[in-house]
Amino acid sequence: MATFRFRSSRWQARVRRQGHPDQTRSFLTHKEAERWARAVESGIDSGSFISPTQAKKITLGDLIQRYIAEVLPRMKGASEDSIRLKAICRRPICRNSIASLSPAKIAEYRDVRLKEVAPGTVVRELAYLSSIINHGRREWGIHANNPVALVRKPTQPKGRERVLSLTERERLLVELQPTGRRNTWMPSVVILALETAMRRSELLALRWEDGIPPNQ
Repeated sequence: MATFRFRSSRWQARVRRQGHPDQTRSFLTHKEAERWARAVESGIDSGSFISPTQAKKITLGDLIQRYIAEVLPRMKGASEDSIRLKAICRRPICRNSIASLSPAKIAEYRDVRLKEVAPGTVVRELAYLSSIINHGRREWGIHANNPVALVRKPTQPKGRERVLSLTERERLLVELQPTGRRNTWMPSVVILALETAMRRSELLALRWEDGIPPNQ
């Protein structure tokens, strides 16, 4: 069972379970201590708890692969996210153990990626890493900090505010007229996108709901 006590301006949580070494950690608030203790107890009960010693052996890549296998299938956009996460797994940073990850290593990863891709892509990748580490802490009882939260995110350029003129819109729709083997749905999809500002993923999801495969 879990016990809590306040000492040195922090709340200390201790989880005792027969057959397992005691797990202890301190937090600023009682609520955080309770949340951690519940995660540890749940992890021990399910057999998924990872102690600090084990965290030194499990790599970031291992954690991402588990997330891909157990969490992504229940999420929208799982296919595209899986491709991105598998690409991240091939990066050198994923050979680091969870326990050895530090803000400095995350910052180094950020700077290397900024030389290869746009800032928006780097922000998305950092968000992936942060979300996966937090999931491991909450749901899998992984005793580790989240260094991503301490790293400065790249500044993204301001989005474009320009809209099509009426003449440009008419020319675009003329070019999209279904002649030959051209997709008959394209003009309607473009009009819907212009009127609603919906993104491609949102349009594809809408078409699936209407029973129309996204490749048609």
